Amino acid sequence: MRMSVSGFVAMLFLTAATAPAAAAAAGCTGTPAPDIAGKLWLNSEPLHLAQLRNKVVLVEFWTLGCSNCRNVEPYVKQWHAQYAGRGLVVVGVHTPEFDYEKDLRRVEEYVRTHGIRYPVVIDNDYVIWNRYANRYWPAMYLIDKHGAICSVHIGEGGYAETEQKIRQLLAER
Repeated sequence: MRMSVSGFVAMLFLTAATAPAAAAAAGCTGTPAPDIAGKLWLNSEPLHLAQLRNKVVLVEFWTLGCSNCRNVEPYVKQWHAQYAGRGLVVVGVHTPEFDYEKDLRRVEEYVRTHGIRYPVVIDNDYVIWNRYANRYWPAMYLIDKHGAICSVHIGEGGYAETEQKIRQLLAER
């Protein structure tokens, strides 16, 4: 079943009334985040959300040819550098828009030359993209320590709000 991002976001807000109290207090819906499992990873062994419980996870969908993704990149790298030691796990999901972006060597070169140090999963077959019903680059999903989606941001901007949400989620027990 496919769902638009706006439909997915609406579903998140509609389910907030039935979310657990702790998740609702944090602005989270209690809606479990889809897994990030993929076949090929850069900067990491393969990861699954289940092994990241008790961590705050930022899942960012991006592609190397996207100028908007390049504009978001410094903020994502900064959050990784600043908050990884406090429990933030950033996962870049590289989902190509164009055929040339499917070339693993290009992605590896981009990650290396841009100093991306957090895990990146290659999603050439759109499996993770479809699990999230994502339709945009860049898109960021913040997941709380219990595995629930707490925030979705599409496109550039909202950096202060996203960082505030990261801090809030990290402070929760």
